[in-house]
Amino acid sequence: MKVIFIKDVKGKGKQGEVKNVSEGYARNYLFPNNLAKEANKGNLKTLEKKKESEKKQAEEERHEAVKLKNELEKLTIELSTKAGEGGRLFGSITNKQIAAELKKKGYKVDKRKIELSDPIRSLGYTNVPMKLHPEVTATLKVHVSEEK
Repeated sequence: MKVIFIKDVKGKGKQGEVKNVSEGYARNYLFPNNLAKEANKGNLKTLEKKKESEKKQAEEERHEAVKLKNELEKLTIELSTKAGEGGRLFGSITNKQIAAELKKKGYKVDKRKIELSDPIRSLGYTNVPMKLHPEVTATLKVHVSEEK
């Protein structure tokens, strides 16, 4: 019997897959537990529409990420902090501070998307990579100056 999996079933199939399973397994386990539904014409058409809308949504999210990347790469974030001799900072600039500064400028970027391998500990310009989407990575310029 062909079924469409509604949820992931370990060892049998993932959500959205159409697979052949035994009739008893489908009627006695999958259907009562709402893990799958029968693969008839109507259900297959619904699945196709759902996949199409998910694909359209994913493409729209990627397009928004590219648009945000283009805006962020033109931007330079200015941060000032106390520094000692030789341009070494007292403390460091973290991705949380960069995200807060971006928020002040009107960009909502989650601090976890800022891929700062080590906090910034020196004065000057630093290029900071930001993963906006699995396929889109932007590079943000951060300028750290000495607080007067």
